[in-house]
Amino acid sequence: MKFASQFSRRIFLRALPLSGVAIANGHLYRLFAQATTPTPVPIALWSEVCQELNLSFAETAAVTAEAGLDGIDCPVRPGGQVLPERAADDLPRLAEALAKHRLKILLMATGIANPTTPHAETVLRAASKLGVKYYRLAYWRYEPATPHETTIQNLIAQLKDLAALNRELGLCALMHHHPGDSLVGAKLLDFLEIARAFSPDEIAVAFDIGHALNELKGEWRDRFLAVRRHIRVMYLRDFKANQGYVAMGKGDVGASGFFPLLREMNYRAPISYHLEYPWHQGRQKDRKTLVEVMKREAAVMRGWLRA
Repeated sequence: MKFASQFSRRIFLRALPLSGVAIANGHLYRLFAQATTPTPVPIALWSEVCQELNLSFAETAAVTAEAGLDGIDCPVRPGGQVLPERAADDLPRLAEALAKHRLKILLMATGIANPTTPHAETVLRAASKLGVKYYRLAYWRYEPATPHETTIQNLIAQLKDLAALNRELGLCALMHHHPGDSLVGAKLLDFLEIARAFSPDEIAVAFDIGHALNELKGEWRDRFLAVRRHIRVMYLRDFKANQGYVAMGKGDVGASGFFPLLREMNYRAPISYHLEYPWHQGRQKDRKTLVEVMKREAAVMRGWLRA
């Protein structure tokens, strides 16, 4: 990647005057190797942040490349960066813009709840043609008058046809947990009930460590282990107790024990990277600031993934 290669050259050139000592000790070699070796886990920018700045597809691709990321997690839903009714035309355009920087659409977030959702099949067929593997489903809510078990069984029934379509197209639908008392899956165990009815290659869980620390507190690890067999994609944002979502590396995620679990799983799917906090922090909310923030946070995330 462009950023990684530029960064590694700078390190190498700065280190040359010390080469007599450093090479003898092996320090220079290790420093250079760490800078040039990419992590095996691709990082996908949640590109809603590009929408906030009204960036075009070409500009979205450019800032993602400048930040040294591997691609994007694209909102393909009503009000999203790509509108569902435009997916057949606009997803290829976006993919082409990314390809110019050797980037990809690695993930998508949709408003799809079942195959009858408007434009669902259009979106999924367009994504499949571009080699997209994973897409996020819409969120579901509990209705006060409907028993828990009834809601779960209704959702399983609704997802059966979608699972069949995923199997045909080589796609996997992701249930993403989000804090909220009325949201299905906020505590994760609801998703376990649903996921058990399907192959994890067709209907799976997207685990979000930031949301888990927020909603589940100290219980997050046990819930993670309970659903681990059904997890296919990870979402990443940093969270600090009593403060909320914060800049990457300023919260509790790094010391949570999450990344050793990823290594135990030999996790290789993309990670969806979210800027959940006021990332401009008093500075101009513009393209330049966004790239600077993402570069810094990409370094933090790759450090966690390599540690």
